[in-house]
Amino acid sequence: MEYLWAFLIGGLLCAIGQLFIDYTKLTPARILTAYVVSGVILSAVKLYKPIADFAGAGASVPLTGFGHLLAQGVEKSIDEKGFLGVFTGGLTSAAGGITVAIVAGLIIALLFKQKDK
Repeated sequence: MEYLWAFLIGGLLCAIGQLFIDYTKLTPARILTAYVVSGVILSAVKLYKPIADFAGAGASVPLTGFGHLLAQGVEKSIDEKGFLGVFTGGLTSAAGGITVAIVAGLIIALLFKQKDK
């Protein structure tokens, strides 16, 4: 059942994003930014954690999950370091994922030759 809920919730988040792309004049960059900000806001008002616990990867893998991860890191860092945690918490919590993205991009860039359009 966990896989089904992850698929349905993650699919719903992606379908909503696709509807925004198809039926609004918003650019994909603005939609992606809105997803991250939505994750932060929903996490701040304590609504995203129950969704993430219920849907698992279906809620933590999309960009709303990245926003939730940033908000969790800031909240934890504020508890530990005070006001300075506002500036360090998000990057500390997301450092692993950001590093993997950079290293994967570097490896792909080294393995494949760029083609002119």
